[in-house]
Amino acid sequence: MKWFPGKNKQQEKPATEAQQKAQQTEKLVQLGTELNLRRQEKNLSLDELVASTRIPRRILQAIEEGNLADLPEPIYIQSLIKQFAEALGVNGVDFASSFPLGSPKVSFSQPSWKFTSIMQLRPIHLYLLYIFLILLSVNSLSQLLNKTALQASNGQIPLESRRESVENTEGIRPVSDNLSGNNTAVQIGVILKSSSWIRVVVDGKTDFEGVLRQGTYRTWKAQNQLTVKTNNAGGVLMSVNQQAPKRMGEPGKVEEIRIAARPKS
Repeated sequence: MKWFPGKNKQQEKPATEAQQKAQQTEKLVQLGTELNLRRQEKNLSLDELVASTRIPRRILQAIEEGNLADLPEPIYIQSLIKQFAEALGVNGVDFASSFPLGSPKVSFSQPSWKFTSIMQLRPIHLYLLYIFLILLSVNSLSQLLNKTALQASNGQIPLESRRESVENTEGIRPVSDNLSGNNTAVQIGVILKSSSWIRVVVDGKTDFEGVLRQGTYRTWKAQNQLTVKTNNAGGVLMSVNQQAPKRMGEPGKVEEIRIAARPKS
């Protein structure tokens, strides 16, 4: 009997790839199930996460259902899982690191590799790469804008005052409607005691909708009316026209507050 080493290597390779795919599918099901449970605990819909992560709904749904066939390459899946987890208040880097990437398919030991191999990429690969670059750019821009807004707003309320307001919140009643004072315009500021989903409507138009992390401070101003809605009223402190901040409601409760500007007397 003769031994054909080349043939044996070809027979082993498909088994290795199938094993890697099975491991990725098993881990994706585990991670997707955990993300789904955390989303349900926070009472968030997939559409609300689409608004905060800029990830298409079908991708988020495929992650939750563990459907590997509807997702891009493993390296992109790991990045999408990271963004999904961070939107739910989880450490995305640690959470997504357990998803196996598998062995690289390109062998650098073959000197015959040429630049023309790039032209053999299928259009679907280029499309997925384009989507990934867009998501990365949007995420970076969003973080930069949030940081700029936070730095700009720090000049309105001193850091010591914000800390004192966060620490002394026991027994404060939720803010009610029409507490805006006598100005023609109304301004609110929110301080996040814990990560919460928030939607802010300024004069009838949605100005912000997404998850704000613990410690975030944001302000909004309207000429007629401001509406603030959150899924965790106890985790959001709100001040009206630079008054003392108050909790919007009880922890874990959905609360919506409308504040109308009053005309000058």
